Parts: sequence; structure tokens; C-alpha cells
Amino acid sequence: MTLTEKVAYLKGLMEGLNVSSETAEGKVLKAMADILEDMSQSIVDLEDTMGDAQEYLEELDDDLADVEDIVYDDEDEEEEYLDDEDYDDDDVYDEDDFIEVECPNCSETIYFDDTVDPENIVCPACGEAFSCICDECDGGCEDCEACEELKQLDGEE
Repeated sequence: MTLTEKVAYLKGLMEGLNVSSETAEGKVLKAMADILEDMSQSIVDLEDTMGDAQEYLEELDDDLADVEDIVYDDEDEEEEYLDDEDYDDDDVYDEDDFIEVECPNCSETIYFDDTVDPENIVCPACGEAFSCICDECDGGCEDCEACEELKQLDGEE
């Protein structure tokens, strides 16, 4: 029997025994039975709430496991890539692959590779277009750092 059923049985037993609420003992027994009934109902409510909380906690745990799979699986793939025999060091950019220039408008440092036209560079910071080829030498001077970098990038040296 459940706790609620046991309290109901006790109350029925008291009625069957004709426990009178006229006597002092009868009043005490009926008050105790009422208290037991309230307590058993509270326990049933707590058990229901705990069951709901347990189900919710299990759902959260499942959701967290899904998130962990997504997050940590990506890290595993990166580790596999780095450990892969087919991994080529040429896949990683070398700083020698880029030319570093300063925007004449906003003084922001800009990096570009040989796929960008050095005569028409657009600064990502200020949006202004400029040329990194010297107006004086058109890329042919020895003293210009940008011209030297362009030559190296093109493989002239």
C-alpha cells in the first residue's frame, strides 16, 4: 500500500471502531490522522515534483551530451588533421607569402599576397583605394621596401 492508502485505511479503521471525537483520546487520534493525511499528500506532491525534475535533468544531460559531441568532435577532427600523414607544411601560410604596407590615408598596416593588384589596393580599415607601387619608380627602384617585397613575391630574386 502507498502512504496515502495507509492513512485512508487508518481513518477507516478509526470510523469502524467508533472512535468518538467527544473523548480526549478520540480528538487526539482524529487530529493525528488528519496530520498524517496532510503529510502523505505533501509527500506525494514532492515525489511528483521530484519525478518531473528528474526527467528535466535527464533531458538537460542529453542536450549537454549533444553539445559536447559537437564541440569536442571538432577538436578531434583538428587533431586528426594535424596527425594525418597527408598533412603538408605548405598548407600553412608563411609570413614571407605576404607583403606588408601602410595605408597612406589611415596608417593601418595591410597585408596582401600576389593575387592582389598592388596598383589598386583597397584599405579594409578606411575603404580608400591606393597603390603601393612608387610613383617615382613604378616598381623598379632598389630603395623602396614595398617594391623589393613585390619582386621577392614574384620570384624575381
